[in-house]
Amino acid sequence: MHKAPKICLAIAVFGCSAAQAAGFVEDSHAALVLRNYYFDRNYLGATPQAAAREWAQGFILDFSSGFSDGPVGFGLDAKGMLGVKLDSSPDRTGTGLLPFDRSTREPVDDYSELGLTAKMRISRTELQGGTISTFLPIAFASPARLLPQTFRGTYLRSSDIDRLTLHAGWLDRINLRDSTDYQKMSVAAPNGRFNGAATADQFLFLGGDYAWSDALTLRYYHAELDQLYRKDFVGLLDERKLGAGRLKSDFRLFITQEDGAAKAGPVDNRNAALMLTYAWASHSLGVGYMRLDGDTAMPYLYGTEPLIITEGTLSSEFINPKERSWQARFDQNFAPFGVPGLKAMLRYVRGDNIELAKLGGGGLSESEKDVELAYVIQQGPFKDVTLRLRHAWYRNDFLAGATHRDDNELRINVDYTIKLW
Repeated sequence: MHKAPKICLAIAVFGCSAAQAAGFVEDSHAALVLRNYYFDRNYLGATPQAAAREWAQGFILDFSSGFSDGPVGFGLDAKGMLGVKLDSSPDRTGTGLLPFDRSTREPVDDYSELGLTAKMRISRTELQGGTISTFLPIAFASPARLLPQTFRGTYLRSSDIDRLTLHAGWLDRINLRDSTDYQKMSVAAPNGRFNGAATADQFLFLGGDYAWSDALTLRYYHAELDQLYRKDFVGLLDERKLGAGRLKSDFRLFITQEDGAAKAGPVDNRNAALMLTYAWASHSLGVGYMRLDGDTAMPYLYGTEPLIITEGTLSSEFINPKERSWQARFDQNFAPFGVPGLKAMLRYVRGDNIELAKLGGGGLSESEKDVELAYVIQQGPFKDVTLRLRHAWYRNDFLAGATHRDDNELRINVDYTIKLW
């Protein structure tokens, strides 16, 4: 038996014996998330697949217990998930909303899973075992489809030291957002950047965030995907008053090299980026620059989000070898204009200087335009229902074929959270 299930079982046994203790039930809470998701990516030009287009309904039931009384508290969390197909076909699969048969590409009618997480708390330190979600720069569990992506393993978080939050973990399997089972971990490999077939049984991470002051937070994380790559992350977040508004500075540096046998291929990358965002009244304007150096692209766990400054872009990551990218982003809250709950975002990102030997050599480029509207209904029978519309236009000048992607993408979400208790 793997270490993670053993630890999960041990915590669960203690937790169940304490289940009747005060706090376990009284501090528990549960919520049901209803998510309706329409995804439409229309490929332009000659491509193997004309479109990836699906519509599905998701149900996510989250239960979190409190902790039993005493110096050591025990608890148990559960996450039940169900995805139901509303519209799809073999020629339109691959959106990440629904699983499909790899030989026939026939999508499933529905899929479901149950995740259990045993937990133990001492003071302000918590140990989890079982189904894990991490939202860290080196392992960010993707919430960007119908059902969230999860891991299997153990996760330790501690805030016992003032101003310092520590994170450490051991993961051995990943559950993809359109899957119902746990799989070995691999490296994301679009554009043939790495050997995506190489897998690993172990992902280790350690790091933390330190609030140097009320305005400045320093971050450092180290991660190792066994025999594939190792990554160090250094970050700086600073937000302070400037004139009539506030200026947020977000610096991120990723340094990545191969680990052990380097089964996914050579890894040599440094990714340095800075995002400056100025917010005033109901507006914010951001500009960012990201530079990749080294011989390869920046690797990250397949199925997760890389958490770079271009996060939230729909069609591309902008982390190809040697790539230089810049972006401009504008956000608007319409509450002062008499429409509370309505927000909008515009963004343009362009990357150039890309080196992809198999796809056209050096000097390649890509760009993306994003428009997003989000509205939370403020009153009436549908109060708190969230509607979100996102549209993206992506273009690149890579060699024609499967990797040359000019596409237009539309995503529509309707989310509603019902608090059960």
